[in-house]
Amino acid sequence: MLSRSELKEIASVEKKNGYFVSLYLNVDPRFNKKGDYVVHLKNMLKDAVELLDKNVYKKVKDDFGKIDNFVLTNKRIFKKGLAILSSSANSFWREYHLGIPVKNELIVDKTPYIKPLMDVLVNYQRYAVLIVDKESARIFVIHLREIVEYGEVHTPDIPGKHKKGGWAALAQNHYERHIDYHVGMHLKEVIEKMDSFLGGEYIGRMILGGSDEAVSMVRGMLPKTILDKVIGTVKIEMFAKGPEVLAKVEPIVIEYEKNKEKETVDTLVTGAMKNKNAVLGLEDVLHALHQQKVMKLVFLKELKASGYSCNSCGYLTVQKADPCPYCKGEMEMVDYLIDLAGEKAIGQGALVEVLTDDKKLKESGGIGAFLRF
Repeated sequence: MLSRSELKEIASVEKKNGYFVSLYLNVDPRFNKKGDYVVHLKNMLKDAVELLDKNVYKKVKDDFGKIDNFVLTNKRIFKKGLAILSSSANSFWREYHLGIPVKNELIVDKTPYIKPLMDVLVNYQRYAVLIVDKESARIFVIHLREIVEYGEVHTPDIPGKHKKGGWAALAQNHYERHIDYHVGMHLKEVIEKMDSFLGGEYIGRMILGGSDEAVSMVRGMLPKTILDKVIGTVKIEMFAKGPEVLAKVEPIVIEYEKNKEKETVDTLVTGAMKNKNAVLGLEDVLHALHQQKVMKLVFLKELKASGYSCNSCGYLTVQKADPCPYCKGEMEMVDYLIDLAGEKAIGQGALVEVLTDDKKLKESGGIGAFLRF
C-alpha cells in the first residue's frame, strides 16, 4: 500500500547516471469503455520518442518496453489508476494499483516523478485501525478500501495473576495493582508509538478495536490530539486477519464518509448559490471545465447524459452546436457526456468525487464543481 514513508524512500533512492520513467495512467473502466488506456499509452510513448534526445531515449528504451509490456499483459489486476516508476539503470521498479483514476502522464527525468502519488495521500483519506489488549497491539491502515497491517507492539513481561488461597490470597491486591501498572505502561507505549505513526504518516482518522475493556482503557488514556481523530470503536479479536478487520470497521468508515459527502454537497450548493467558487448543473460545469477552472468535480454515480464534443479542442456541451463556438472545429454527438467530463477533469489535474446518492445534489442537476478561482 502507498505510504508516506515509502514515498520518502523513493525520493531518497540512490541515483546513478540513468533516467527514471514515471507513468501515470487512467485505467478506470468507466472512462475506458474499450480499453482506451492502451491507445493513450501508445500515444504517450510515441510522443516521448519524438521529443527525447536520442542519447536519453537509448537509456530509457528498455523501460519503455517493460512498461508497455506490463500494461498489455496485466489488465486483470488493474483498478482505476496505475502508477509505474521504472529505471533499468538503477535496477528500480515500483508499481501502484490505485483505487482512483489519475491524469495520464509520462515523465522522463533523472529522478522519479512522485507528485501525483503525494496528491493521492494528501487528498484521499486514510484510516488507522488500532487493535489492543493488555499486552499486545496491532496497527492497520485502510486506504481506498484496502487494508495493510503496519506493525505490532508486544509487551511479554506482564505478570499473570497468582492463585487465590493462603499467603497468595493476602498478596492478591498487590499483584493486581502490579498487573495494572504493567498494563498501563504497555498502553502508554502503544499510545506513544501510535502518536508517532499518525504524525509521520499524516493520518487524520482512526478506529479503536479490541475487547470492550481494552478499548475503554486505551481510550481513557488517549491525549486529545489522538482522541479527536477517533471516529468509532469495534469489538474484535486480537488475532483477527486483515480481511476480517476490514469487514468489521468498514461500516464505520462508510458512515463517516457518508456524512463527509453530505458536508461536501452542502458546501458545494451553498457556494454555488452565493457564487463563491462553485457551480451547479451540467452546462455550467462543462463551461468551467473548458476554462480549466475546476478544482474538484462532484457528481452522482447514476447520472447519465448525452451531448456534443468538439473533435478539435475537446469542448463539451449539452446544446447542439456546429461548428464549435470556440475553435470552429467539427462537433459530434456523444452518449457518455458525464464520463467525458470526468476524464477531462482528471486530465486537468482536478479531483473527482462520485457520490452514490444525495437528494440535494440530485435536485441541483446531479453534478457540480468547486472552482480554483
